[in-house]
Amino acid sequence: MDRNKTYGIGKGTIVVFLLRYWRILITVAFAGTLFWIMIPRSLFSDPLSTVVYDRNETLLGARIAADGQWRFPWEDSLPPKYKQALIQYEDRHFYAHPGIYPPSILRALYQNIRQGKVVSGGSTLTMQVMRMARKDRDRNILQKIIESVLAVRLELTASKDEILLAYASNAPFGGNVVGLEAASWRYFGTGPHNLSWAESALLAVLPNAPSLIHPGRNREQLKEKRDRLLRNLYAEGIIDSLTCEMASKEPVPGQPLPLPDHAAHLTDHFLMRDPGKKIRTTLRADLQTGVVELVEIHHRKLSRNQVHNLACLVMEVESGNVLAYVGNTRPEGNAFHENHVDVIRAARSTGSILKPFLFAAMLDRGLILPGTLVPDIPLQYDGYSPKNYERGYEGAVPAYQALERSLNVPSVVMLEKYGVQLFLGLLNNLGFTTFDKTSSHYGLSLILGGGETSLWELAGAYGSLARILNHYNITDGRYDPSDLHMPRLREESQSGTRQINIREEGVLSAGSIYLTFESLLKVNRPNELFKWFLMDSSSPIAWKTGTSFGFRDAWAVGLTPEYLVAVWAGNADGEGRSGLTGLSSAAPLMFDLFDLLPGTSWFGQPSDDLRKVVVCRKSGYLAGPRCPEVDTTEVSPAGMHSDVCPFHRLVHLSGDGAF
Repeated sequence: MDRNKTYGIGKGTIVVFLLRYWRILITVAFAGTLFWIMIPRSLFSDPLSTVVYDRNETLLGARIAADGQWRFPWEDSLPPKYKQALIQYEDRHFYAHPGIYPPSILRALYQNIRQGKVVSGGSTLTMQVMRMARKDRDRNILQKIIESVLAVRLELTASKDEILLAYASNAPFGGNVVGLEAASWRYFGTGPHNLSWAESALLAVLPNAPSLIHPGRNREQLKEKRDRLLRNLYAEGIIDSLTCEMASKEPVPGQPLPLPDHAAHLTDHFLMRDPGKKIRTTLRADLQTGVVELVEIHHRKLSRNQVHNLACLVMEVESGNVLAYVGNTRPEGNAFHENHVDVIRAARSTGSILKPFLFAAMLDRGLILPGTLVPDIPLQYDGYSPKNYERGYEGAVPAYQALERSLNVPSVVMLEKYGVQLFLGLLNNLGFTTFDKTSSHYGLSLILGGGETSLWELAGAYGSLARILNHYNITDGRYDPSDLHMPRLREESQSGTRQINIREEGVLSAGSIYLTFESLLKVNRPNELFKWFLMDSSSPIAWKTGTSFGFRDAWAVGLTPEYLVAVWAGNADGEGRSGLTGLSSAAPLMFDLFDLLPGTSWFGQPSDDLRKVVVCRKSGYLAGPRCPEVDTTEVSPAGMHSDVCPFHRLVHLSGDGAF
């Protein structure tokens, strides 16, 4: 046969076929295209709850979704118990069918015709996902056909596990509870992966008729459905007889449980910052609840003096991870005292809490030695006259004692010598952002509360100094800029940064930081804290308090090589109260919080950054040739070039001693 003739016949046949059936072909192509694109990329766009967990996935708090539903963000996987219970109850052939299961549809059709009403839907889990995505439109034959087509389409693009996740995350569980995660916490007070077989089975049957068998109503009917599923699980060999028997004896839940709210202000923070997200934080739920309880105990004591607000933060020094976060106290009955304010983030007057940074800076530059005498006398600076808290004067005090006793006048003298502008630069390098005005705006009052900062930034700066000191000996006497950072609420990878950014100089030298912490270790504790010395679990703690002008703000910060605790007490509306001081109002809570933490060691001495020098025993300056008594002390390297004692010197007089 002629090949050209054969080819011609074939080509003509195709042309005739296209001319005759072109309408049908276009319709099929259009339907196929429509079939492929008819499912949007995102099946569900409903608003989600903001959910906050601790580091071990324990729920700390949640905020309801914008539509009034408790709908938690999707999980990454389903717990095996719930997964098996769900498939056994809803769709035994789930892994075998392509989205529809004809025998189930035919059986449902027969039952519905026989009963004269809809008693069975025959829907697969995939079809139910599509019904939920389409907002449960009218249940009729047309909608069932559409769901079937969409289910097949979904099976072509999504895995079986993804379909199960979509179902579990969007199924109704009664009332305004949507999704397995929310239901697990609302009905059982735990996460889905901690559910028992009885609890898993109950949540598997609940979406089947959430309005009819809502927990708290028709509990016997709910239990009957659950137990029937448990027996089926036993019959299929999924659970053994003992498990089935014991699970059947578990009671069904009553009314939904209130969700935990252990970190209210932190949850609100994430609601504003990352709404509708699941946030895994660095907090420890067990410690957080203990801290909340202690805050309330101290709150009750302080409220007798009309002090209504407290805030505290517990931080792990090495990582900067926040372990506990209490932004404010709970409302007192029907009385609200700005309890909604997250005081951890609020800028408040610093009082004396910045003095250790100035002391370390002076040591770092060799402007003082730890024992250098600093004037403590009435002084005036362009009309500004600082006063000590107790209104008295010592004449002159060693610098370290001025810090230990938090004397105001010597601190102002040191700031005047160091320079306000330079000190503002140091605060900026330490991570403070609230000191954003000029040096002339603050003046020398900056060191006594003339500026504002937050508990958050204060904890970050103190923690950064502790990290510098901790790492100095393991970085061969050098400094890593990554040690300077604010507290962290989420885990961050620490690998690969150290040894890359290492530098010869830091924002403050390790020696000056160590000498500062040594002075803070010796701070005199008030009588009511004497019990702290007697406790076996007590650890050496460097600590400092602060009280703002007008008794409006009370601060206390304490740290060890491992932990930092920062506390603020006062009234969030700014009302001052007589007797509100860092020593009496904030420090007691700080020490009680340390009692919740493991005992720790003390900072290792940065030997390579300390020098032994001979100083005048009387003045604390470097000893001169005329100093009658001398001591040996350790100073930062710059201290070797500090001033020589100006008091003991040879003075030549006239014969009569007049000149």
